Order: sequence, then structure tokens, then C-alpha cells
Amino acid sequence: MATLLKKPLKLALVQLATSSDKSANLSRARSRVLEAAKQGASLIVLPECFNSPYGCQYFPKYAETLLPSPPSNEKAPSFHALSDLAKDANAYLLGGSIPEYETSTKKYFNTSLMFNPKGELIATHRKVHLFDIDIPGKITFKESEILSPGNKVTLVDLPEYGRIAVAICYDIRFPELAMIAARKQCFLLLYPGAFNLTTGALHWSLQARARAMDNQVYVGLCSPARDMEASYNAWGHSMVVDPNAAVLSEAGENEEIVYADLDEGKIQETRKGIPLRGQRRFDVYPDVSEGKVNFEE
Repeated sequence: MATLLKKPLKLALVQLATSSDKSANLSRARSRVLEAAKQGASLIVLPECFNSPYGCQYFPKYAETLLPSPPSNEKAPSFHALSDLAKDANAYLLGGSIPEYETSTKKYFNTSLMFNPKGELIATHRKVHLFDIDIPGKITFKESEILSPGNKVTLVDLPEYGRIAVAICYDIRFPELAMIAARKQCFLLLYPGAFNLTTGALHWSLQARARAMDNQVYVGLCSPARDMEASYNAWGHSMVVDPNAAVLSEAGENEEIVYADLDEGKIQETRKGIPLRGQRRFDVYPDVSEGKVNFEE
């Protein structure tokens, strides 16, 4: 059985309280990320839309131009704040997501940026599946009114540890992304996400545990803290789930950092006990990881 996680890794999910002040959000993120680094975290995650309020009415105002890369500080202050922060923390940093504006296409995206401990950008993920839902009497939301979707599966190699996958929020509802990532030797699936009080209560924990159970990998979901005075109320409850679908750590509703120690032994134990990988029937149904998969935009 191949080794997926080369050495133990301490993961931190920063359930950040955000406001309408971008500079204050960046400052608050910096403080909490450095706090996580002091606790020994080598991979730190911020939530979806960590630098702004979440909502279609906010995306254009808070959007930053990321291309060509590296962008100027004037056009992308969050990019440079994250780069400096990863270097100062000496940790891998997944910058949740930020609204992105692409000048060449005049399109907006919901975009994750990942930096290595040297502050170098090593991955970009644009949300592939846009959050368009209508639950009568509960919530209607249509990201597609403003945002355009990304077009790739995002896998990231961390040389000291192994391979992880990055997706955003609503992407978790589409198990194909997770299946592809797991079959491409990822040990961890990360989803910065802002489920709301309706979908969070229904499916937040269920989705995290299902993706972990189906693929026998670690899963991390990182939410903003809940703010009942905001126009959109995030669920909170950031969590880390192990390959056997057990919740290792879970936040409440308020700002908090949750930690989990990941190790190869749990992956191996789970896969030996329930050997799904050798039992799949690709003579009966297709292996989605071997089909036409976009790994580049």
C-alpha cells in the first residue's frame, strides 16, 4: 500500500470572524494564523471569503485582480498579505477564498490561493460549482448572478508531506472531485466553506464525513465564524474528519482555531480494515479519475 502522508502533520483551521473592513479582516487573519503557527501548525487554513462579507452584492466591491501573477499590491492586497503571512508563519497557508476579477474576460471568481512557507504561490483554485439554490421559505442564493465557475480539479503537492486537494464550499456536494483527488493519491481534502444556517444544519457534518468515508482520507472544512448581524449567516462548526469518518475536532459558532494531528497510520489502518480500493469494480462502472479530467484552467 502506497504511503500518502510522509510524516505527521498538524493542521489548523481558523474560523475567522469577518467584517466589511478588508484591512481589518487581513489584520485579524494575520493574528490568528500566527497564533496557529505558534501552536505548531504546519498547514493553516482560512475560511471562504475571509477578507470580505459573503454575498453577491459584495463580490465586485472586494474583488482583487490576481493575473498576471504576481499582481501588484495595489490590485491584490490580500495576495501579498497572504504571501507575507505564510513566510512569517513558516507554514503552508491556504487563504480560504477571496473574490477575484479577471480583467481579460471581465469575469468574477471565488478563488483560493495557497502559499508555501517561503511565501510562494503554489496553487490557485477557482470554485468549480457555484452556489445556486432555492429552498422555499428558507434561502435563495445564486452565485452565478455575479460569479463564473472555475474549470479544474486542484491538487497540490507539499514535498515534505504529500498531496492534498483544494476545493471550495459547494464543491463538496460533488463527490467526483473528492474521488478523483483520492485516487490521485491525496491524503487530505480541504474545503474552505460558508454553509448557512439551513444547509449547515442539514449537511455540513454529513458532507465532511461522507467524503472522508467514501475515500478514506482526511477532510477539513473551514467556515467563517457566525455573525447574526451580517446579511449572510455562516454555520461555523469548522471541523477535521479522519479517514474512518470520525470527527477529530470541531469548532462552535464563534471565532476559534481548531487543530488536528494527521498521520499515515490512520489512513493505513482504515484502508486495511475496509479495503475499498481493491474491491472497486471498474469492469462494472468507470473510474472517474481516468476519464477526461481538467487539472489546468
